[in-house]
Amino acid sequence: MSGPAVLRSQRFRAEREGDWKRLERLLGKVEGASAGALSDEELLALPVLYRATLSSLSVARATSLDKSLIDYLEDLSTRAYFLVYEVRGKPLERIGRFVAHDWPAAVKAVWPETLASGFAFILGAVVAFVLVGGDPDWFYAFVPQGMAGGRDPAATAEFLRHTLYDRPQGQTGLSAFATFLFTHNVQISLLAFALGFAFGLPTVVLIFWNGCTLGAMYAVFARHGLGVELGGWLMIHGATELFACVLAGAAGLRIGLSLAFPGERSRMEAAAVAGRTAGAVMAGVVVMLLFAGLLEGFGRQLITAAAVRYAIAIGTGGLWLAYFYGPRRVGR
Repeated sequence: MSGPAVLRSQRFRAEREGDWKRLERLLGKVEGASAGALSDEELLALPVLYRATLSSLSVARATSLDKSLIDYLEDLSTRAYFLVYEVRGKPLERIGRFVAHDWPAAVKAVWPETLASGFAFILGAVVAFVLVGGDPDWFYAFVPQGMAGGRDPAATAEFLRHTLYDRPQGQTGLSAFATFLFTHNVQISLLAFALGFAFGLPTVVLIFWNGCTLGAMYAVFARHGLGVELGGWLMIHGATELFACVLAGAAGLRIGLSLAFPGERSRMEAAAVAGRTAGAVMAGVVVMLLFAGLLEGFGRQLITAAAVRYAIAIGTGGLWLAYFYGPRRVGR
């Protein structure tokens, strides 16, 4: 190998060897034990380092660097490939790991975005409640006619109370409204996540508007002294469903903020790192929405006592908070 070629190979190695050595150390930890030996940060770094090594290998081949370097990168890339892409462990073990660690870790990681998303939702609810309370005509600006189903400022107290406590036959009354509301919240959750790529701004607007819808509806019931009753009816499943919407907004914000403020990374690299955390959050959001659907479909229909409804709401909300933010063992 000529002198300039050797010099070029040495410079190339010096610039990138840090990433190769880090990947090699991570592979050694996993091969000596299991993927559970890696921290959250190391798990997120693994595919990034793998792609960087592949890029180095491609450059080394294209520029005809020394064969020993190419052989080393080929071996390192092969080892990393089987770790990144091969199925390690049984599917039930992977699901168990997601439930026990990956999902709550991802939710805990986006806590600043969760606070921002939750604030936007609550602010929207308060703004709409105040506006509709002062002028009922504002209701129609926040709640589509199809969603209201007659539960608007013109409704009587008797009608509103009937929808809260009487068990409807088939998909009528508040049962139809609950189905509509659940579908609406699922759509909001998916959109809030997807719109995060627009630097997070549409996500904030969407979460705020979802809060406005709830606040406007609550104002109508509260006007007839049924605010507490509506709260119990909503929160028996809403403690889970609305929390899921807020987390979806947080996932969208995580991606949007990574694009707006990528730091030392490129925007694509920052989005890729944020996307792995946000993706885990959204996978869990789907689980939460399914659970909320079960509560809405069975618990709300079978339980009519407001005190019991609130007890279930507080219980499920407390369990979610403990699951996501409670202390956990460091070892896995």
